[in-house]
Amino acid sequence: MLDYIPYGGEWLKEFIQGGGEMGPATLSNFYAIHTAVLPISLLLFMGFHFWRVRKARGVVVPHRPDEILEGGGESVPSIPNLLLREVTVALVVIAFILVFSIFFDAPLESKANPGLSPNPTKAPWYFMGFQELLLHFHPMFSLFVIPFCMGLWLLAIPYRYYRVDTGGIWLASYKGRRMALMAVLFAVVTTVGGILLDEYVTGFFTWIPDLPAYMANGLIPFSVTLGLILGFNIYVKRFYSANLNETVQTVAILLLTAFVTLTAIGIWFRGTGMKLVWPWGV
Repeated sequence: MLDYIPYGGEWLKEFIQGGGEMGPATLSNFYAIHTAVLPISLLLFMGFHFWRVRKARGVVVPHRPDEILEGGGESVPSIPNLLLREVTVALVVIAFILVFSIFFDAPLESKANPGLSPNPTKAPWYFMGFQELLLHFHPMFSLFVIPFCMGLWLLAIPYRYYRVDTGGIWLASYKGRRMALMAVLFAVVTTVGGILLDEYVTGFFTWIPDLPAYMANGLIPFSVTLGLILGFNIYVKRFYSANLNETVQTVAILLLTAFVTLTAIGIWFRGTGMKLVWPWGV
């Protein structure tokens, strides 16, 4: 995956592997990443998160759902109001995982054989969305360009100027809820339709064989996908006369639904040779 990052990809790959090939150094590096780097990074991001909450002057708790349309609501301190809720959710999740692990085993499979890869070879579920993207986009786009653009867009959300303060309420407004439902339906239909089209009809390589791979299977389908997202955003914004809060929320739900759909298809609907199959074997 790191090979396709422009300029520094090869260096990153060797750094993570601890050399030119996978070996004991690779295991040591990944062990250090999971036990030290990731926890420290989470703590730093938590500090940034709480700083952002304090900068926003606490958490907004609307008295009525319609108050969000008027920018109303009562501002309360983030401690204990926000902190108590986050700690409660964390404890509930931990308790659920403990109870789940008691009643459901996670047995190890047979030892890995370096000379024999399983068919299909699937990534862990949290990477299946990216593996599904790899089947339809050039690796540089599926592993670098698309995640990079989505990451930049997500990081920019808190810094946009919003005329209506919707902090503390889900789905922004009644109108925002209808837009969210439309985003879910649009994402599922277009994602499934695009996968079926690419799987059973033809790909861009067949249509335009003389173009370089990064354009025929990368830039062109990426531009089409981006155009669909922008077109949907413009349509719902005009149809519902939506404000910035509602349109940003709609795009976020659209992207999340599309990625969840890709993940679900990769987990349950990919069989031998990564061909589409029914999960129940029909």
